[in-house]
Amino acid sequence: MTTILDAISAARIVAIVRLERYDCAVDLGRALLAGGITALEFTLTGAGAHAAIAACREALGEAAQVGVGSVLAPGDATAAIDAGAQFVVTPTLRPAVIAACRERGTPILCGAFTPSEALDAHEAGADMVKIFPARLSGPQYIRDILAPLPFLKLVPTGGVGPENARAYLDAGAAAVGIGGNLVSAAAVAAGDWEKITAVARACVEAVSG
Repeated sequence: MTTILDAISAARIVAIVRLERYDCAVDLGRALLAGGITALEFTLTGAGAHAAIAACREALGEAAQVGVGSVLAPGDATAAIDAGAQFVVTPTLRPAVIAACRERGTPILCGAFTPSEALDAHEAGADMVKIFPARLSGPQYIRDILAPLPFLKLVPTGGVGPENARAYLDAGAAAVGIGGNLVSAAAVAAGDWEKITAVARACVEAVSG
């Protein structure tokens, strides 16, 4: 668990892959890796998420951290972990999912929005707290939450891209989640892996800058 969390904290970007289908998961994973992004989250809102996780774990090996997102129920978390998911992400505060992940020794990034929800997630055992949707608040909101709650490891998600990722980190975020601004459904459909690699590289450079 510590190794995966350390890798996410070091990379500071979680790529959120939300597509209707995940038939090209391995090609996509390789394109993101080529751009320097190692943490990949396949959401359960698309068809074939478990197969995508298993395929990427096998193809990418130790070079990537492969997780599952949009998890709402403990059974969904368990099934994804059985498929090979190395971390679990929820969109909202889900204490039962946190408990299921703790039982399996799997890192959990639990969704929250308010300071109370973020603290509840932390006290329930979440390793990191995903502030979602971040587009409604901005970097200053992260700074405001951390002022009285500096021990929280916040991961703002929703509306984050290369143009503002660094601002969230400067505000104190442990990492950022980047979805549609990184993984374009149109680029995936066209098999334009070079474009995805280029955007991934731009995100990494923005975070590093």
